[in-house]
Amino acid sequence: MTEKIKLTFLGTGGMIPTEKRNHPAFFLSYGNEGILVDCGEGTQIQFRKAKISPNKITRILLTHRHGDHTFGLPGLFRTLAMSGYKKKLLIYGSKGIKKTIDGIFQAFGDTTEYEIEVKEVLGKFLETKDFLINAEKMVHGPLCNAYSFVLKGGTRLDKKKLRKFKIKEGKHLSDLKQKGYMIYDGKKYTLKSLAITEKEKKVSFVLDTSFNDRIAPFVKDSDLFVCESGFGEELAEKAKEYMHLTSGEAGKIAKKANVEKLCLVHISERYEKKSSELLKQAKKYFKNTFIPNDLDVLSV
Repeated sequence: MTEKIKLTFLGTGGMIPTEKRNHPAFFLSYGNEGILVDCGEGTQIQFRKAKISPNKITRILLTHRHGDHTFGLPGLFRTLAMSGYKKKLLIYGSKGIKKTIDGIFQAFGDTTEYEIEVKEVLGKFLETKDFLINAEKMVHGPLCNAYSFVLKGGTRLDKKKLRKFKIKEGKHLSDLKQKGYMIYDGKKYTLKSLAITEKEKKVSFVLDTSFNDRIAPFVKDSDLFVCESGFGEELAEKAKEYMHLTSGEAGKIAKKANVEKLCLVHISERYEKKSSELLKQAKKYFKNTFIPNDLDVLSV
């Protein structure tokens, strides 16, 4: 099988961290890619607790400039510098994020040990032969992005079957892909008999936004939908005032978007001892919902 997408929940808390939940930060790894989504205060400590080297980071996706999503950046930048980080660090965000990063450099000094490139993005902004990443505009105080990581599906040759039939590498495999069949050692093999078809995989992140009609189409068919849930339904008016989602709204979106699993994050301190209430409200609309703890890991 193709290598799996691995998601580590470094921080699942809200604006004010608690003993159990750090500020928002999520680390998605696939192959040589290490993608950090948001970087709240203390994120580099969470990397240590998760036994993940920050040097594995290749890209950072910032949903918006609010402090609980960005205050971990100055420390992370220095840690990477002191750890011999030599890659180009690519940072993506909504319009205005360049000004935010420039402000960090002005306050704490430039990072000269490695290159940092900041890009303001919307829509499909990155595509490789294996995956693509999309951004969609959300509704919050500052401009805010949601993100989706999509691992492409397709047909590939099954190496186990090739070994089973003792088929070696060579031009005959190119013929197999082009013609749909090949002759090898006097035997005919079809592409169907030697290939595996794998479906697309998708992980989506929606952090800090009012309920809006763009969310469901954007996260549609996600295998994993990571969604903020800072307010319960009993605080729906306050959620609307502060431009956040309720747990019930998250459940409704998950159902409408036909996702596989919903993960509620950005859990407010007010629910430190009663997060089960949020879970119950979301499950009323979408059964396959859970609330991850800091340092939990999921694979897709």
